[in-house]
Amino acid sequence: MAETVTVHLETDEASDELTVPRALVDLLREGDEETPEVVGDIAMLGMAQQAHGVVHHAEGGVSDELEAAEALAMDQFEERFGRSFAEMTGHDH
Repeated sequence: MAETVTVHLETDEASDELTVPRALVDLLREGDEETPEVVGDIAMLGMAQQAHGVVHHAEGGVSDELEAAEALAMDQFEERFGRSFAEMTGHDH
């Protein structure tokens, strides 16, 4: 069986655990990144993709609140990665 690593997620209100294959984390690791940073990067990418999809590809309109949340997610994405979502994914509107 493949070796795994468990990452603990925590907020002020709740916590969770995520167990993932260590080999997959190693594959996605850049340089000397630690496991939580690798998983955090993937979580940020996933949140940005979902936000983008909801706001820009949903049928019908979305609320101002969702548009603002998507804009904030994109700002946080760029802050984390040093490049915009559009630059990293080649997907721009």
